[in-house]
Amino acid sequence: MNMNYDESRAEALQGRFGLRVAARLSAGAEALPHDIGERLRVARQQALAQRRQPKAAARLRRAPLVASHDGGTASLGFGDEALGFWGRLASGALVLALAIGLVAVNIVQDDDRAIEVAELDSALLTDDLPPAAYADPGFLRYLKTTAQDSSASR
Repeated sequence: MNMNYDESRAEALQGRFGLRVAARLSAGAEALPHDIGERLRVARQQALAQRRQPKAAARLRRAPLVASHDGGTASLGFGDEALGFWGRLASGALVLALAIGLVAVNIVQDDDRAIEVAELDSALLTDDLPPAAYADPGFLRYLKTTAQDSSASR
């Protein structure tokens, strides 16, 4: 759409809204005391004076656009302000840094798991008992009672 058309349409809508609000306020102001009515009239005049100032004083900025698509998904757009070269480069660098960080975390976790498994295997293989003893339910009960007895005697 044409930018001038959007701005002129927005101004027309604002003007109509302002007229409706002014009519509503005027209808209710007749029942008010004279001094309050005068203060309201002065406040309206000040508001109109501010409204008539050039638009350069109040810089308008468009809000980001959220567009919905088929299937219940939504995407965030930037309206008329598209990302330039540097914005896209910065976005790409952030995505790349995130991917590198995820890969690094995965590598560190895999190494930690491998070290834990290696320590457990070496402890089982260098122990005096055969690994089949740990699978025996009676032996596990014996270990638990022995551990309880040793902690009670302390």
